[in-house]
Amino acid sequence: MPIVDTAIYRDGMRDAHPVTLDLTFENLRDHGGFAWIGMYRPTEDELRAVADEFSLHPLSVEDALKGHQRPKLERFGDTLFVVLRPARYLDAPEEVEFGEVHMFIGPNFAITIRHAESPDLGRVRKRLEHAPDLLKLGPQSVLYAVLDEVVDQYQPVIRGLENDIDEIENQLFDRDPSVLRRIYELAGETMAFQRATHPLIDMLRSLENGFAKYNVDIELQRNLRDVLDHTLKTVERADSFRVVLQNALTVQSTLVMQGQNDEMRSLSQAAITQGDQVKKISGWAAILFAPSLIAAVYGMNFRFMPELHWTFGYPLALLVMLGSGVTLYFVFKRRDWL
Repeated sequence: MPIVDTAIYRDGMRDAHPVTLDLTFENLRDHGGFAWIGMYRPTEDELRAVADEFSLHPLSVEDALKGHQRPKLERFGDTLFVVLRPARYLDAPEEVEFGEVHMFIGPNFAITIRHAESPDLGRVRKRLEHAPDLLKLGPQSVLYAVLDEVVDQYQPVIRGLENDIDEIENQLFDRDPSVLRRIYELAGETMAFQRATHPLIDMLRSLENGFAKYNVDIELQRNLRDVLDHTLKTVERADSFRVVLQNALTVQSTLVMQGQNDEMRSLSQAAITQGDQVKKISGWAAILFAPSLIAAVYGMNFRFMPELHWTFGYPLALLVMLGSGVTLYFVFKRRDWL
């Protein structure tokens, strides 16, 4: 349903509710007031009809048809073209969803175009219709009301991101292996949120600079400055989230390196322990090798061997074996092999 709602407002009251665009244009030309046309993903023909009636600039119409625009405010003659990126926090998947709203604000018309489900501009219309003193200020009151709604809807997003970041901090020190992926996901959402909110500051200040030039009502000036204050706080919170996530990445890297160092230390300690054991085994093997060699030589059953028939040959062999073993023991002990 591309045409969501269309109405003619006079003196702050809804005076007509034409059912077609042609009737809207005719009523506006004949009786004055201003038209508020709400559209949801309009077709090219529908948007072209509105553009022809209100002499909208072709570049702004092309942007509105394409969508996927960055937040911006442009003035074409006496018409403002505004692009906003509303956001909402989805609890189930724990992620931020971004929408897109285009507005054409002219002397006698306000055209709002949604390219996503949020925000609920029908709720904005009802709230504004219950404030006739504000609505009678004309199309600029619609601009304020939509800006205010978009900025207010950033608050649940702030709370959702804040809760996710708190969970990240717990995962970090629990050494959850999935925490790195979650940090990158949150960093991406935070950057997208910053891209949606940061341009609003320049947009609202640009409107503020034109208050005197375009004779903006003093009450509307106060309201728009209030929106600017809320936007500044929102941007400040978004920037702080970015810093916290960068710190979280640093902490994660530090914890990973600490874990690797602990593992390397454990491996090094194991290698040292293993080396000590090898030295001990090698030392005892060397101590036992000398007596074994002598015993092996004299264990060969040859008839002619030195000292074979000597009375002191056997005691001497035992003494040499014992002496070599004791000597090697003290040598290895001195070198901390045993």
